[in-house]
Amino acid sequence: MTTARHPLHPALVHFPVACWSLATIADLASLWLGQPAWWLAGVLLAIGTVTALAAMAAGLYEFARITEGNPGLADARRHMLLAMAAWVLYAASLLLRLQGTTLVAPAWPALATSVAGFLCLGAAGWLGGKLVYQHRIGGT
Repeated sequence: MTTARHPLHPALVHFPVACWSLATIADLASLWLGQPAWWLAGVLLAIGTVTALAAMAAGLYEFARITEGNPGLADARRHMLLAMAAWVLYAASLLLRLQGTTLVAPAWPALATSVAGFLCLGAAGWLGGKLVYQHRIGGT
């Protein structure tokens, strides 16, 4: 009898995806709501950026298990690059709104990198779904 394997990566990605998505929404809302929204966005960016490191480490482990010649390998590479781009963009957005350790109102570069991170995150998520449901990578 074989036991089903449950990879860690799909369980961990929910934290940064939720935090970053809500951060982008809060960033856009801050244009009307001001300080409470941009402060929340900054906190969510910090949490998402830290939790993404664990999700990315688990994803790298899953990536290393894909055999050469697997038809999903190209999509896995694209997924990984888009996820790393999202991390860089969201981390940059966080850094752009920090003065020392204090969150400040984001200027347009911080907002732009947040939105760009969201676009990369969405594309990475779409490819992640394709890896699981079409290529059967990262499942049991």
